[in-house]
Amino acid sequence: MDNSTIYVRERGSLRRVSDIVLAQPKPALSCRRTNPFVPRKEHFIFTYNEEGSLRYTTKSLFDITLLFVVDNIHHVDSLIGFPEQIGDKLFVAAEENRVFLNPEISSKALQLFSDAYGSMVLESLCLRNRFPLLHERMDEIKTFHNLKSLDLFGCKLGDNHELFQHLTSTSLARSLIQLFIGSNSLSDAGLQRLTAPIRMMHKGLDCLQLLDISYNNISERALGYLTCLPKLANLDVSGTSLKLGTGLKATMSNLLGLIYSEKPLAAFDHSRCKTEGWAEQVVNQWEMNSSQMPKQKKVEDSRTSALRFFGRQKFVRTVLNATPLTHKSTEEDKSERLHFYRPENNDVREKQVPSRANDLENPCHDPRKRRLQSETCHTSNESPPGKCLSSPTLTAEDIDLLNSY
Repeated sequence: MDNSTIYVRERGSLRRVSDIVLAQPKPALSCRRTNPFVPRKEHFIFTYNEEGSLRYTTKSLFDITLLFVVDNIHHVDSLIGFPEQIGDKLFVAAEENRVFLNPEISSKALQLFSDAYGSMVLESLCLRNRFPLLHERMDEIKTFHNLKSLDLFGCKLGDNHELFQHLTSTSLARSLIQLFIGSNSLSDAGLQRLTAPIRMMHKGLDCLQLLDISYNNISERALGYLTCLPKLANLDVSGTSLKLGTGLKATMSNLLGLIYSEKPLAAFDHSRCKTEGWAEQVVNQWEMNSSQMPKQKKVEDSRTSALRFFGRQKFVRTVLNATPLTHKSTEEDKSERLHFYRPENNDVREKQVPSRANDLENPCHDPRKRRLQSETCHTSNESPPGKCLSSPTLTAEDIDLLNSY
């Protein structure tokens, strides 16, 4: 433990471990414990008996080893193969030692646990209206690759946020089922960018069943970008430029196979969204640690970073002081809700959205081929005549988006 050379015996052979500096032991709390051969104080458990006398017992070798691994978690290569019970105890010990508050090693530590234990580390993450926490812990949040539900409502993402690449990553696409991105100043261009990898390369959000894009500047044109989501069954477009009517209902049915819900869907109720998993208390630690920072320092740091990025002080002041979108009354909120869902045993979507291979073989998608009388575009009876619901060809803007990924 004095930064000298370290040797490790593995499979009967002795090898030297280089470039590893183990964590130094914590200083003794008592000035009388100066003998290095005396066991450290943290290896004992101090209690009082019924008579009030101080007594102590030694910790188990497992607990001592657990603390040693936690202190040197940044040297661990992988936890894959360790039992879940060991991983749980190790995660709790790291949380108690505030390892995940250290920005230098927190990302690597969370990545270790996420790779080994998947959704047990974090299955659902709710960051609704917690804009500062999202941007302060962006690197750590990107390590959660097994989320089933992610709530980013009111996080001021905009149309070009770096988190979009994480949402469409291959690892997260296999697990993400629910995504809430309402009230994020999104426009049609933002949805186009978010769905670009899916539409062009069939990559990302393959299992998404619920999507909340409410209170964004979304038009009916953006609905065409959602046809690439094969399992989309619930959609919230409340507070957008879409107006409830026969045309909107027909468009939803023809494009997405969704119908209007007369009653608000319980799936979009915020009370159902919460953070679940081993890292639940870690997220709370991040928020408490952020709230305990000096307020002036937080504002100055955020303002300096924003000024460096945006270059406009007036815009930065507006962003920092902005509050999440609120509603005037409960009645108005209910009247504005536009929830759409897919009815059970509905195969309209599968008939209307053919595969990419079929699109290439269908003459209605290739203007260079002469259309025969017996060949028609596959549309439902409810779709307007003369229209083909196939995915559009790649435009120059789509190609630019593809190159950006």
